[in-house]
Amino acid sequence: MTESAAGTAATLPSSPAAKKRRRRRPTAITIAATCWLGLVLAAAVFADLLPLADPDAVGTAYRAEPGTAGAILGTDALGRDMLSRVVHGARLSLSVAFGATAVAAVVGTAIGLIAGYRRGRADLASDILTSTILAFPPLILLIALAAALQPSVRMLVLGLAIVGTPSFVRVARAATIANATREYVQAAQTLGASTLRIIVRELLPNVIRPAASFALVIAATLVVAEGSLSFLGLGVPPPAPSWGGMIAQGQNDLARAPHIVAIPGLFFFLTVYSLNTMGDELAARFGKGDR
Repeated sequence: MTESAAGTAATLPSSPAAKKRRRRRPTAITIAATCWLGLVLAAAVFADLLPLADPDAVGTAYRAEPGTAGAILGTDALGRDMLSRVVHGARLSLSVAFGATAVAAVVGTAIGLIAGYRRGRADLASDILTSTILAFPPLILLIALAAALQPSVRMLVLGLAIVGTPSFVRVARAATIANATREYVQAAQTLGASTLRIIVRELLPNVIRPAASFALVIAATLVVAEGSLSFLGLGVPPPAPSWGGMIAQGQNDLARAPHIVAIPGLFFFLTVYSLNTMGDELAARFGKGDR
């Protein structure tokens, strides 16, 4: 290549594919968010194998201490190890949020696929269902469920799944409508494929990607919702640790021992921020759901 040709090539605008590849390079914030979320998930999964104190063991020697030799992150007002409680609290908070997200994703995606492909009465019924659920403020709906049912992990998963389902219905419905008129779907219809086969084999792969990227954002929202319920005393009853419950229990000692609230609050903030960051990254990469 001559010098002039090389200079011309250097000044030419990058191709869309090259720009897309550059956009998909993870940023430092995305990498940090991924590492943090991976660390929290690993600690929550292997909490029983880690050299941590009993999260419910009450101590008398050190109470509301910001840090001691035996408790790196300090102790709460009852002398319980903060590190142990925040790790076990991650297990409870994340298992509830991820469990509810999984249920909402499966149910909502199935409804959205059927509504988007069949249209007509199925579409109308799904619209009425989602609009009815969305008409209630989510926190009020969750409080009503908590008041009607005995607070437990199962109740929290059920309530949060109900709150998250309409969002997945709308995402799946929009992706289904966008792909239902594509050539490969029309070819399957021409060949006499059944509705179930078209939905599962042709449409579902293109709906999963935007729904999966959206799932992390919903999980972040449900972590906040679970924390709000636990803060109000409507989550899993103590002594089971959860981040929202730990913040609520430490608010009376905020002036003399701010670490009791700051530590679970920091874990709460960083985890929600990481989930939102990773959700945005996945949405930028795969959100369109095109083949």
